[in-house]
Amino acid sequence: MTRPLLNRRLAEFGTTIFAEMSALATRTGSINLGQGFPDTDGPEEIREAAVRALREGHGNQYPPGPGVPELRTAIAAHQLRHYGLEYDPDSEVLVTAGATEAIAAALLALVEPGDEVIALEPYYDSYAACVAMAGGTRVPVTLRPRDGAFALDLDELRAAVTDRTRLILLNTPHNPTGTVLSRAELTAIAELAQERDLLVVSDEVYEHLVFDGAEHLPIASLPGMRERTVTIGSAGKTYSFTGWKVGWVTASPELTSAVRSAKQFLTYVSSGPFQYAVAEALRLPDAYIDGLRAELQAKRDLLSEGLAAAGFGVHRPAGTYFVTTDIRPLGETDGFAFCRALPERAGVVAIPNAVFYDHREEGAPFVRFAFCKRVDVLQEAVDRLKRLAGA
Repeated sequence: MTRPLLNRRLAEFGTTIFAEMSALATRTGSINLGQGFPDTDGPEEIREAAVRALREGHGNQYPPGPGVPELRTAIAAHQLRHYGLEYDPDSEVLVTAGATEAIAAALLALVEPGDEVIALEPYYDSYAACVAMAGGTRVPVTLRPRDGAFALDLDELRAAVTDRTRLILLNTPHNPTGTVLSRAELTAIAELAQERDLLVVSDEVYEHLVFDGAEHLPIASLPGMRERTVTIGSAGKTYSFTGWKVGWVTASPELTSAVRSAKQFLTYVSSGPFQYAVAEALRLPDAYIDGLRAELQAKRDLLSEGLAAAGFGVHRPAGTYFVTTDIRPLGETDGFAFCRALPERAGVVAIPNAVFYDHREEGAPFVRFAFCKRVDVLQEAVDRLKRLAGA
């Protein structure tokens, strides 16, 4: 065959970096701080709720396309309780196979070939693939280190908007940098979206994982934004059941209907019994989220301090599961080479941030570590990483 088998829109995307680095961790027996999944399960009562649903026959056959009513009602109640956002469970909530499907369905539904999609760089790797599958053109706006965090240049964002721009793809709290966009930044983005008549797709899967008093503010809650924003959430990160793949969209009836039109031809439905369990999870008292946040903040601090002691430049995150580090203080500049050698040097696996950039040179010296692991695992990783500093 002279024609390549893979659709040219996907030709630039090979095996994900997560698969590569996880395989490296297995092959070398290294501690895997690359992929962002917990190594312990979430609340026992929620796991038992899934077992009960299985035994009682709830969701063992195809659930309704938009999601089971119990979960859609719980999602709407969650948005109202935490953010004062009121959504109709029947027309403004859609359950998806994790946030990844929600992102894909939103972009496939809302982006036409030739449309431009602005994404904050570095970005979660599925963003680029989904924009490509929709036939759009991604336009990265780079977050750069400033005062210990990664900051958005609002002037650069404004300059990126053209007559071909269809939507802004946001992610806050931001993976991989851990940045939480401020009220002032979100207000400026909202004003720009309204001025240029743009849609916003807002990935908020780390909404409850914010630290040091940081505030997560959904952009849909700002004036004029509810009708032009698709908000994406997920149970995986908040409740530590990432394998269940239960995500959701909240949006106006028109936007929800558009996303549902694409979603129905992807998985159609998924995670039947788990939807009932997640409905119960969303009704847990705030004490659960407060406890999870405090636990993760302590783990963040343990890993951040250990990385600093090992010689890394550390950008302590305001949210998410991840610490971004700078390897230049270690005399390194190539994150890919560093991460591929790290298992042999220290018995730890991390992710090179450059894979999340179009401008690879911007991300070259940055490496991401996940801290959503047991304390003993993090402590062992810290002890191993001390080898880099000769300690």
